[in-house]
Amino acid sequence: MLALIGFLLVVWLVFVILGLVVKGFLWLAVIGIVLFAVTAGWGWLKRNART
Repeated sequence: MLALIGFLLVVWLVFVILGLVVKGFLWLAVIGIVLFAVTAGWGWLKRNART
């Protein structure tokens, strides 16, 4: 499960970088930031639920 969350975090980070580099894809950066935050929060909650 943590591997999936880590993979998703990397994918969202790539979206953010791509959105910031390519001028017309600023919307992709915004979506990537939101998805990164949601996935990180979800992973943090799942990690705390195990203990």
